[in-house]
Amino acid sequence: MPDLSRMRRDYTSGRLTEEDLAPTWVEQFDRWFADVVAAELPEPNAVVVATADADGAPDARIVLMKGYDEAGFIFGTSYASAKGAQLAANPRAALVFPWHAIQRQVRVTGSVERIGDAASDGLWDPRPRGAQLAAVASVQSTVVDSREELTDRLRLLDEQTPDGPVPRPAVWGGYRVVPERVEFWQGGKDRLHDRLRFVRDDAEGGGWIVQRLAP
Repeated sequence: MPDLSRMRRDYTSGRLTEEDLAPTWVEQFDRWFADVVAAELPEPNAVVVATADADGAPDARIVLMKGYDEAGFIFGTSYASAKGAQLAANPRAALVFPWHAIQRQVRVTGSVERIGDAASDGLWDPRPRGAQLAAVASVQSTVVDSREELTDRLRLLDEQTPDGPVPRPAVWGGYRVVPERVEFWQGGKDRLHDRLRFVRDDAEGGGWIVQRLAP
């Protein structure tokens, strides 16, 4: 077992100053997401989604972001999944984009809303048929006896479903995380990280202010 107390790397890739920051969080995210794609990181749109149930018990998992704009960040899932049940009881979430390879992360907190049928179709339709079949065959987050049970369900569904795209089931759809805070974290030498956070200021009609956070 390695000595975990000594397992670390220093961060020397750059700085994030107020002068360098884009005027809006979405423009800053555009810049950083372009950098991630250019760096050819695997799964650049992978994001940790943290939720909590009605009792406040936390839960987290990684999903793929499928869109973003000024209104928020979008991902798709089963409404019957564990996160779907948690969001029904407590419609708030936190996101983390863990771009360790370029010594950056983006953290988001906000409310969560469903995006509606037409927009959910827009997420479902580009999925490969195999992924569509798997989403229908698997009742997400439920206990199964074996992997063979899942593969048998998938095989039978494939045999019983006409060729071509599979219609989106009503239980599957998209969520939008509507940001209240968006933090841009740049790793710094000696752990003196740069943390700049956009905070929605509802008292000023929904405008945004920028805060620097201690690392």
